[in-house]
Amino acid sequence: MALTAQQESLIVNSWDMLKNDSADHGLKFFLKIFSAAPAATALFSYLKDSKVPLDQNPKLKTHATIVFVMIGESAIQLRKTGKAMDESDLKHLGAVHFKFGVLHEHFQVAKKALLETIKEGAGELWSPALSNAWGVAYDHLVASIESQIK
Repeated sequence: MALTAQQESLIVNSWDMLKNDSADHGLKFFLKIFSAAPAATALFSYLKDSKVPLDQNPKLKTHATIVFVMIGESAIQLRKTGKAMDESDLKHLGAVHFKFGVLHEHFQVAKKALLETIKEGAGELWSPALSNAWGVAYDHLVASIESQIK
């Protein structure tokens, strides 16, 4: 599941553009997840009884930004380090995802939403090769997190 030099270059170039508006892209990413899988909102305690529309929810906006940046930074370091992130961070993410009942299928919905978000944000940089590169990086991150779900 290692990234090639070409895939790394594609990710780095697109991430340089995407990270400048990571809050907007992160929110779009999560809104796409919830559009595809409305029941996924139940995985987030702060959304369960909220009367605030999803696109205006400050806690969701914060969380979405953090997750989007984490995915991007993970993809950037993957080829250099061979790892998605530090072991302690992976253990924490595994524990949190396990606690809230996140399943492999949820990660697959998120992957589709991520690639759609990147396609919209990358503009003319978008290509099948870019999609594949981000897909490889995301799959590596998910496999690393899932290895820690116990």
